[in-house]
Amino acid sequence: MRIQTLLLAAICGIAGLTACGGDRDGGGSVGTGAKRPVDAVLVPAGHLRNDDLVAFVRDSVPAPLHARLRQAWSEGRSRWPLEELPLHGQLPRMIAALSAPDAETTLLAAFDRQFTGADGELRKAIETLAAFGVQYVSNNPDLDDIQRDREIQRLLALSRWAVQAPLTDRARAQAALATLCAAARATGLDSDQALGEAGMDESLRRLSGFLAAVRTVLAGYGLDLEASLAGLDVALERQTGDHAQLRVRYPLAGEAIDVRVDIERHGRRWYRSDRLHRASAAADRDAAAVATR
Repeated sequence: MRIQTLLLAAICGIAGLTACGGDRDGGGSVGTGAKRPVDAVLVPAGHLRNDDLVAFVRDSVPAPLHARLRQAWSEGRSRWPLEELPLHGQLPRMIAALSAPDAETTLLAAFDRQFTGADGELRKAIETLAAFGVQYVSNNPDLDDIQRDREIQRLLALSRWAVQAPLTDRARAQAALATLCAAARATGLDSDQALGEAGMDESLRRLSGFLAAVRTVLAGYGLDLEASLAGLDVALERQTGDHAQLRVRYPLAGEAIDVRVDIERHGRRWYRSDRLHRASAAADRDAAAVATR
């Protein structure tokens, strides 16, 4: 696996999962479920801040859907919430590469071959990827205007950070690999089969430590996702019955993100509408659809 793929997967994955997250709301109810509209963002994100993916999933979907997701995971039909991550299909492969007995040595050697003296080439590649990403998001028929705006703001902020980040610094890379390799080995989840055998809850418990390690590594490169989580501001913009829209603002890579998030109420709890839609689709996916992916 090319070191660029590992780096891109880590950046996109962790930033994607923590986007629109945090727990600063002037007296929130983290850990008690989303009783208020703003808690649809604040409660799950508070769990992310605590590196608790099990609790994140528990409070991101209603209990009946959670049970269906667990069953679909055990049958190999779903890997939600990992499917929320960009490049989620690469996750087992990335962990396998980082878990190899000689990973620190081989991946650092790959870094030396691919990144030494390649600052200009890397910047150009990042700019090209960002332009492609914006075009893809803009033309994606599966996204509505709110989702499209949210993804483009995040993509542009991350690409501007990546262009100036010290990604070719060998000493940082060596330290990052040491951290990531140790965390990857601790998961024991180096294949999709391993994810299936562990089950949804146990896989998420193990991956929580890996998530924390990636976030630490990114902070070393100047991408402070803890600041994004801590600096969140969520406000109820409008509500009609069991549907509402939130305004979500937070810092990301030195830029101010300002987006809208649609939410809906089920029972006495609030949830993000887009996340519910994707989770429901994952839970309802049949085995034939999985085989053709």
